Amino acid sequence: MFSFIPPIDRYIFRLVIVPMLGVFVLAASLLVLDKMLRLFDFVATEGGPVGVVFKMLASLIPEYASLAIPLGLLLGILLAFRKLATSSELDVMRAVGLSYLRLLRVPFIIALILAALNVALVFYIQPVSRYYYEQLEFELRSGALGASIKVGEFNTIADRMALRIEESSEEGRRLEGIFARVTDDDGHVLAISAREGNFLATSDSPDTIILRLSDGIIVQDTPGTTPRVLSFSMQDLPIDLPALEEFRSRGDAEREYILPELLRMGWSENAPQAVRDASQASFNYRLVEVVIMLLMPLLALALAIPPKRSSSALGVFVSIVMAVAYHKVNEYGQAVAALGRADPIVALWLPFAIFAALILWMYHRVAHVPGGQPIGALESAFAKLSKAFGKLFKRRRRASPVAEEDFAETDPRPMMAGG
Repeated sequence: MFSFIPPIDRYIFRLVIVPMLGVFVLAASLLVLDKMLRLFDFVATEGGPVGVVFKMLASLIPEYASLAIPLGLLLGILLAFRKLATSSELDVMRAVGLSYLRLLRVPFIIALILAALNVALVFYIQPVSRYYYEQLEFELRSGALGASIKVGEFNTIADRMALRIEESSEEGRRLEGIFARVTDDDGHVLAISAREGNFLATSDSPDTIILRLSDGIIVQDTPGTTPRVLSFSMQDLPIDLPALEEFRSRGDAEREYILPELLRMGWSENAPQAVRDASQASFNYRLVEVVIMLLMPLLALALAIPPKRSSSALGVFVSIVMAVAYHKVNEYGQAVAALGRADPIVALWLPFAIFAALILWMYHRVAHVPGGQPIGALESAFAKLSKAFGKLFKRRRRASPVAEEDFAETDPRPMMAGG
């Protein structure tokens, strides 16, 4: 089906795509699992349904994907060319006249496709999904998602009622060990305890529910009079539900703006200066995170080729450190530019220019300098350090076993008389 594609390109595509997808899935999974633990704790504290955790995680996937895609692209290309280099296939390809740029044709095509995907994520999908996440969090805190009464704690309802329940069963339909304290504007206080009860909805007033109590006591305390004690077998207690606030509209923060909104707010004469600074910083931050992906194939190639007769994986470690460090520098630059303390061109594009120049120099060393190794000094230091550790552990292994002659039995013959 793809016979028109040169075999070398198909081969490189297979080498790149498998580790790239693996790294992407691994990085995204680690980010999701870390957030999942926090969300489960948050939802359990708020008393909300478990299903909302997965909705919140789904709304965060575009944000995590925008971080995992560049890392997957970098490591996918690096691991593919490292395999070619360590198996000497890269030397054969170079010997038959294939340049590094020719070998990077497929990685550059993949980088262009993923960069376009990242543009859609960071400029359109991620702002909307982030707003949806904030909306779910707000509804969970306000109780709009059906947050339950916390068992064993005092729950304040409508600022006039304190309710405590010892046990809850049948998914909250049956309550046991109920205590309630109700006050009104005149200072009247009702202290109610009941053996069990349940909540009932009312058809005429959706903002009011009925707490039907069974087998309990009411203590009525009125200022200036003696408290009265009443016992009951069944008592209905109306509870006014607090009015649920509506969630704000999208656009409270610049990270919720899509591309047209960023351009309109960032360069509008009518917008406040703080909004303009934050919008311009966010626009440049998103753009620079996408553009750097086009240089990832060059960086991956420069770090993929170890020294001759070496299987060192130092380049993999250095690539991760460089990618993460550059991302953190961009985050800091965005924060500084959003506060108006620096121009976005200086805070974001100057680090990009420095990082791009470093990548181009590293590629030039590998592609055009005979025997060039951009991290040769690190490779040499790493090799010496590994050799020193190897000697140290080897010496310890030799010293730890007790010599066999220490346990050898003494020859009794010299101790015998006449021996």
